[in-house]
Amino acid sequence: MPDTLHHTSQPLYSRIRDELRTCIHVGAYAPHEQLPSESALMAQYSVSRITVRQALGELEKEGVLFKVPGKGAFVSRPKPFQQLARLQGFAEAMREHGHEICNRLLGIRTLPAGAAVAERLRLPTGAPVTELRRVRLLNREPVSLDVTYVAPHLGERLAREDLATRDVFVILENDYGIALGHADLAIDAQLADGDTAALLGLPVGAPLLKIERLTHDRDSTPIDFEYLYCRSDSFQFRLRVAR
Repeated sequence: MPDTLHHTSQPLYSRIRDELRTCIHVGAYAPHEQLPSESALMAQYSVSRITVRQALGELEKEGVLFKVPGKGAFVSRPKPFQQLARLQGFAEAMREHGHEICNRLLGIRTLPAGAAVAERLRLPTGAPVTELRRVRLLNREPVSLDVTYVAPHLGERLAREDLATRDVFVILENDYGIALGHADLAIDAQLADGDTAALLGLPVGAPLLKIERLTHDRDSTPIDFEYLYCRSDSFQFRLRVAR
């Protein structure tokens, strides 16, 4: 790596951090490959151990690397991510990045709508809705539990589809001719209960991201309401916000 530390007013630790991060992102170090030791980095950059540890600590906070006591620092495997600013199904987004996607269908049934679901879909409380429950598998590992609610006339058709390999969004648009418009999202953090933990291969009480997503068609009619319970250790959502 080129030594550019003495040609800028940027703090020493942040310059080391940025240079190591760049090397990792361009593939100079592979996932799970060990980084140079603290002593090697001290000699390379002519800095103190405190400076090196500060740089490595920043990268550890970012999730770029992880430390193994007594062995050193290693490159983390990048987390798959989905951009929230774009309305996409999970499989659509992940296949763009070359990931293997499939769904484990837990069940599909018609039941009376509770107050929250009925309000989102603009239905009377107790009106019939179809509930679709799936575990989403990313590269054969469970990453989320998705609970979807749609009106029964859509649910009856979806029950006949290949929901193990196809996104609901793709089916609605391509097969049913429903043009999707926009979605409203609310994001919370919660702890995994026993049932969700078992489905996602997590210990009870592990942190989850809970996302409520209400998708509308192009005429702003709500058609799909979902609760998404996502593992926070193996998947990310990203959003670019402009000022």
